[in-house]
Amino acid sequence: MDLPRLETPRLQMRPYREADIPELVPLIGAREVAATTGRIPYPYGEKDARAFLASIENADEVRLSIRLRTDDRLIGGIGLRLNVEHHHAELGYWLGVPYWGNGYATESAREMLRYGFQELGLHRIFASHFKNNPASGGVLKKLGMLYEGCQREHVCKWDQFIDSELYGILRRDWELLG
Repeated sequence: MDLPRLETPRLQMRPYREADIPELVPLIGAREVAATTGRIPYPYGEKDARAFLASIENADEVRLSIRLRTDDRLIGGIGLRLNVEHHHAELGYWLGVPYWGNGYATESAREMLRYGFQELGLHRIFASHFKNNPASGGVLKKLGMLYEGCQREHVCKWDQFIDSELYGILRRDWELLG
């Protein structure tokens, strides 16, 4: 699958490249970022970044860097983990700590929903967040996703079981938000 290049008024989302590693490692390597995600290890080094870039070749995922349009600075990442058989995908995203609270997660995720529904023809997109990360739940609500339930102690992160809050949106509901 050819990965897209997507744009919003403030952001561009494009495939990662090896030249991103010097910017990627300190952003994604922050303990605060790893603490809010299920798949980002801590500590995170150049070896992890290279393994991540190698894994992106997987055809059932769309994984893009999030960059500021003004200066092309890397600020985070976003992706869809596709399930072609069931016409749905899981949305995931992360932002570097200096970029939290600026609406970038909502802006990039809104564009990723558009891409998933309009260009990939998905029927449903879902996402989850750790219960101890309510800011991410706020993003999902702003996107029009509906709360679908709590998966109790669903994730084990750093030897602690954490509840996972699940949200989802159907294409027809997304279209009504127009």
